[in-house]
Amino acid sequence: MNEYINRSLSYKEYIAKIDRLLKDGKNTVQGRSEAMAKYYRLNRARMQRLDKTFQLKENVRSKIAALRVDWIWLIITEGWCGDAAQNIPLIEKIAAANSGIETRYILRDENAELMDRFLTNGARSIPKLIAVERNGGKILGTWGPRPNACQVFFSEQKNAGLDKPLIMENLQRWYHADKGTSLQCEVADLALDWALGPTRSSRVIGNRYSVQTK
Repeated sequence: MNEYINRSLSYKEYIAKIDRLLKDGKNTVQGRSEAMAKYYRLNRARMQRLDKTFQLKENVRSKIAALRVDWIWLIITEGWCGDAAQNIPLIEKIAAANSGIETRYILRDENAELMDRFLTNGARSIPKLIAVERNGGKILGTWGPRPNACQVFFSEQKNAGLDKPLIMENLQRWYHADKGTSLQCEVADLALDWALGPTRSSRVIGNRYSVQTK
């Protein structure tokens, strides 16, 4: 895992890479620059909006801030991905609540061997967050590519035979209605589980935690 972390990008570097590709009229998908350019522009605008406007729920911020951890969240992504555009700015806000969590970004299509270790139902779905202990490189768990309710919504539409463009449009409507609630609650709960480890479970009581040994 360290080899991927060593060549990954910070959030600032990842955004700069997207902006540079847009300025140069390029993207990371070989041979598809014209077809993908509109998705880069649209998703970059979504990310800018969320970077400026999204705010964590206070109970989520408190839960994340209370963790005593030293983690790297390695996130597999691409600039053309609509789910990444909706989720990554929120993940950044969650990680920023704890100085012990560092986010790093790596492109899916340049790292197929890594992506293939973290498939979703056999597909290279992104974004995929991989939580790693900084010391030792132990993989604690993953999240992605969508909040659970959104993934169910996606599967229902796919099974109903809807065309992909319509599914993608409906997913964006779902994200707009959800306003980031599902993702931040899911990731906060996962982070608590990762911090406690596999032998313990937790129960949230207000802003306090009751930890129980199994």
